[in-house]
Amino acid sequence: MREPQICVSVTGTTMEQVRRRRDAAEGADLVEVRLDGVDAPDPVGALDGRRRPVIVTCRPVWEGGRFDGSEEVRCRILEQAAAAGAEFIDVEARAAFALDLIRARRGRGVVVSSHTFGSVPADLASRWGALKTLGAEVAKLAVEVSTLSEALQVMSLATWRPGDPGAFQSDHVLVAMGEPGVVSRVLAARLGNRWTYAGQQVAPGQLPPDRLLREFRLRELTPDTAIYGVVGNPVSHSRSPAMHNAGFSHLGMNAVYLPLKAADAEDFVRFARAIGLAGASITAPFKVPLMVEMDALDPLARRVGAINTLVVRDGGWYGANTDVYGFSAPLSGRLAVRGVRATILGAGGAARAVAVALADMGAAVTVSARRPEAAREIADLAGGRVGEFPPRAGSWDVLVNAIPATGDAGTHSPIASAALDGEIVFDLVYAPAETRLLADARAAGCMTIGGLEMLVAQAERQFELWAGAPPPAGLFQQAAGQSVL
Repeated sequence: MREPQICVSVTGTTMEQVRRRRDAAEGADLVEVRLDGVDAPDPVGALDGRRRPVIVTCRPVWEGGRFDGSEEVRCRILEQAAAAGAEFIDVEARAAFALDLIRARRGRGVVVSSHTFGSVPADLASRWGALKTLGAEVAKLAVEVSTLSEALQVMSLATWRPGDPGAFQSDHVLVAMGEPGVVSRVLAARLGNRWTYAGQQVAPGQLPPDRLLREFRLRELTPDTAIYGVVGNPVSHSRSPAMHNAGFSHLGMNAVYLPLKAADAEDFVRFARAIGLAGASITAPFKVPLMVEMDALDPLARRVGAINTLVVRDGGWYGANTDVYGFSAPLSGRLAVRGVRATILGAGGAARAVAVALADMGAAVTVSARRPEAAREIADLAGGRVGEFPPRAGSWDVLVNAIPATGDAGTHSPIASAALDGEIVFDLVYAPAETRLLADARAAGCMTIGGLEMLVAQAERQFELWAGAPPPAGLFQQAAGQSVL
């Protein structure tokens, strides 16, 4: 099978803007020039001076695009693009003139496409079958998905599997649009896609071409590449893909690590087992719910009552916890913890690991959370007590924020009204690097530790569990620091 190409989608309101973005599409094998957002679309101008092959698209409003003119005008735009030498034109299967365009070119250079937004249609397989019979050179099916299971439905339409000596009868592109569908864009080789679409969110779930090439190493992936990932909700902010993919690259492993946004634990399990997932990082809110899916747990994970790592061994699922180490390493390097008063904010899976780590280090632990019953359960893990939320002034030496990140962590503190009068504030949130809590703590004279240090330390231990060897010192720190999401 040939290596999938990268097609970068570009839009604009003027032809000058579209051409500028077309020519700036670094890393692209071909460029999809979207004329449906242009004030005065010029199909000949879309091709003038092009440096790469071009797909000319003029998507109508009724199929998720911006063109609201007549079908006659739209047909003329595509015909002019074809006559001017466009390598491809994209026509929707529902367009009344689709078959005429396909026949006029005997299918060559035509992408016949279908785009579905909202719910996944019940007749997805039959739609796909019909699309492939229309005679175009490339059949494209794009379906917006809201879960990993729905993404799996789309991906399963690619009937080729690793080890199958046969090839697809015709070229195609299958895309699960939306954040849970990122896997379909990165695993283009596994799906047998002619190309994968990239860009600046021209369609839901698109990734920048530079990220596809550098972080996910798209050109190196094969149909039998081992798949790892980070499961969470949300997960788009995660820097874990940058770290683990850098590790796989360094060791020369045929493996890729993906963001996996799951609707719930069952959604992840269904996807992971069907895709043959080789391992996963587990983040909020799944550190506790996924424990019951494990065939075995390491002793520390059992004690903590939460997992952050899935290791697949001989087909069995093994749950581990590297959060305890990830938290302990940065803190112990700054403070003799034994005997200090440590207060934990929050009562989720991360708080459980922090409580066990602090107890093992000899701290007197207090758990401060909005749910007293959840706080009590975690305090019991550490032989500690439940405190007020927010903590009282003068009640702690070390304050650890284990409340999951929200979109406003850079501007709002979870305890904005509380006094920050202890010695160290450790915020497990790492995006943004400078949270409002850390800024307030530093202004109050506290030493601070950001969540990136814990993220890196726990990830290094995770990687060793999967790869059998740790990443080189400093590699994960560098990769996480350079990651641009």
